[in-house]
Amino acid sequence: MIEKFMVKILMLDDEPFMLKLLARMLANQGFTSVALCESGQAALDRVDGLDTRPNLILLDLNMPEMDGIEFVRHLVERNYTGSLILISGEDERMLQTVEKLVKAHKIMVLGHIQKPVKPEALSALLEKWVPSPLDSPQVVQKIYGADEVRAAINNGELVNYYQPKVAVATGKLVGVETLVRWHHPVHGIVPPDQFIGVAEANGLIDDLTRVVLTSALAQAKAWQDAGLVLRVSVNVAMDSLASLDFLDFVTGLTAKINIPPQQIVLEVTESQLMGDARTPLEILTRLRLKRFRLSIDDFGTGHSSLAQLRDIPFDELKIDQGFVHRAWTVETLRAMYDASLALARQLGMEVVAEGVEDRDDWDLLLRTGCDLAQGTFVSRPMPAADLPGWMDVWQERVRNGFANDISR
Repeated sequence: MIEKFMVKILMLDDEPFMLKLLARMLANQGFTSVALCESGQAALDRVDGLDTRPNLILLDLNMPEMDGIEFVRHLVERNYTGSLILISGEDERMLQTVEKLVKAHKIMVLGHIQKPVKPEALSALLEKWVPSPLDSPQVVQKIYGADEVRAAINNGELVNYYQPKVAVATGKLVGVETLVRWHHPVHGIVPPDQFIGVAEANGLIDDLTRVVLTSALAQAKAWQDAGLVLRVSVNVAMDSLASLDFLDFVTGLTAKINIPPQQIVLEVTESQLMGDARTPLEILTRLRLKRFRLSIDDFGTGHSSLAQLRDIPFDELKIDQGFVHRAWTVETLRAMYDASLALARQLGMEVVAEGVEDRDDWDLLLRTGCDLAQGTFVSRPMPAADLPGWMDVWQERVRNGFANDISR
C-alpha cells in the first residue's frame, strides 16, 4: 500500500473536462496533492519549481503546441527522477512505443491507460508507485577490470546457478539453464552483468565459457547419478564458436564425464551469429551430428532470425521474454508470440517461453500449447543444492493448480 500523502501528482491534458474527471478520481482514491495543467510549458514550470516539482505525472500524448513525446524530452533535459503514467486516446501500439521510448530515457513508467479512463485501471497503476531510488543514497556499482575477471576464472571463483525449465502441459521439470555468478571473496555474489561484458571485451569469454560448461556437465552427471535426468543448457559465446577446437573440447568433456550428448543443450543468442558464419556453422552442425541439442536464444531480438533458422539445425527456439510477459493482454506482443510459436511448430522445433512472470503468462502458454516455460513464476536461478527443495515446493504448487499463489 502506497503512502498517498507522499505522492505529488501533476496531470497534463489539454482537455479541461478530462482534467476535472481525473482530479475527481484521484480525490476519491485519497490523493490530496494534485496539480492540473493544460499546456506542456505550464507543466514544465511546475517541474522546475522546488516546491511544486511532482514525483508522478499523468501525461496525455496528443496535445497542441507541445505533444507528450516532446514533453518527455524536456523532462530528460531536466533530469526528472519521478514516474509517469501515459493516458491517451491513441491505440495500443502507439502507447507501447511511447512507453518503450520513455523507459529508454531512464524514466520510470508505471504503465498506460487508454481513454476513457476507468477508476480501477488508474488505481491499479497508482499502486505501483514507489519513491524514486534517485532520491535515496545510491549504492555505487563496482566496476571490475580484466585482471580481476581473469583471476576469478583461474581461481575457481565462478559458480553456476540453475533456472528450471518445466513442461507447461504437465508441470514436470525437464531441464535447467546454467547461469554463471562470481563468488567474489570480498563482495560476495556478483551478478553476470558486472563481469560478462569485461570478459567479452578482453578475450576472456571463451575461457569463462569452458569453465561454466565443465562445471555444468559435472553437475548434470551428479544429478544423473542421483536418478534425476535433466537437460542442462549452457550459453555458448561467439568466441568459442569461432574456435575449431571447441568441438573437441565439448565432445571430449562429455565422453570423460560420461553423460549423453542429448542431455546437453548449447544455447546461442541469434545476434551473435552475424558476420562470417562459416566456422560457427561448421561447429554447430557437427555438434548437432553428434546429437548435442542446439537452441536459438532470445529469438526475435536480432536482425537475421529467419536466416539462422534456415541455415542452422536448431532443436529448440526460445521466445524472448520481451514477447512473452503480458502477451496475454498486449496485442502487439501476442502477435509476436503467436508468430514465433507457429514458426517453431512448422519447423518441428521445441519451444521455450522465457520471462514467464505470473499466472496470466503461464495460462497463455497453456492455452496456446507452448512446450516449456522458464521465468520467475516457475523459479529464479538457484544453486544446484537448492534444486531438490524447490522441486518439492513446485510439485505441490502444480498439484494445487497454483491455488495458493499470490502472484495473480
